[in-house]
Amino acid sequence: MQKLIRTILVCLSVAFVGFTTRAAEAQTYPSKNVTIVVPLAAGTGMDSVVRMYGEELAKSLGVAVVVENQPGAAMMVATTNVSRAAPDGHTLLVAAIAPMAVNQTLYKKINYDPDKDFVPIALYAKSPFVLVTNPSFGTDTLAAFIAKAKASVAAPLNYATPGAGFLQHLTMEYLKQRLGFEATHIAYRSSPQTVTDVVGGHINSAFAEMGVSLSLIREGKLKALAVTSNARLDSLPTVPTVAEAANIPGYEAVSWHILFAPAATPKAVVDRLHADMKRITGDKAFQEKLAATGLMPVNTASVDEIREYIRADRARWSAVVKNIGLEGSQ
Repeated sequence: MQKLIRTILVCLSVAFVGFTTRAAEAQTYPSKNVTIVVPLAAGTGMDSVVRMYGEELAKSLGVAVVVENQPGAAMMVATTNVSRAAPDGHTLLVAAIAPMAVNQTLYKKINYDPDKDFVPIALYAKSPFVLVTNPSFGTDTLAAFIAKAKASVAAPLNYATPGAGFLQHLTMEYLKQRLGFEATHIAYRSSPQTVTDVVGGHINSAFAEMGVSLSLIREGKLKALAVTSNARLDSLPTVPTVAEAANIPGYEAVSWHILFAPAATPKAVVDRLHADMKRITGDKAFQEKLAATGLMPVNTASVDEIREYIRADRARWSAVVKNIGLEGSQ
């Protein structure tokens, strides 16, 4: 009995020490610079937005906020690295839909668990895509593009994405099956590269991020055929949605920008970061800047609500991956 009591006391002591340590960490947070890891290259829409709010977050925290780009492996290099980072709020991750809601089904194995290894801090933007071609390609509408694709069976059209399994890839593959046309997938390392080669006429088309394509569309260097949001965008009001142009009611394919911390980060730190990000990204001026880039501003929900939103998206896109035969293909 005494041995049992001693064991219980030791366990309680360890738990108390752990609790007081975490509480102390939260009270002294931050004790050094905060690094936000971006899983895409510098210059992408996601990178630009992080740098936009990073300055305000630095002011709020009272330390420098460093943006570190770690592109690679369908965003999983950065995601894996942050999953192994110290859970103290000093290393954060911005992630999109691929590593958190698609790759679990697409890949045979990944080296992190989105549910167990991360806690969401803030969902502040949704990222629709726009189907673009070079103006000289000769298709001014989505219907014309599909007709040209159907007529090019011997030499199929091609399209570029940042990689297999990215939402841009799943979006086109879904449309190919739904609308009955062919197009060859060309994988690149980043979104800016895909757009550069469409502008140069080396690639026929791409579902591009708004952040890297909007200015080129406005300059006439790219032709926008359709957007993947469920409503037209203020930044491209004359461009129809895919749902409109292809007669697919309810269709939407958007990625998102969510800030995450390692799962064991003290709740007080998570709560502080959530409150700071809710205030910063909910600011009207910030949201107007975000909308001007073609993104859809979001007033972040609670941590638990964001977690459920991610799980719902995971279920939806996992079904698409399976339906088009890509489960475990990577």
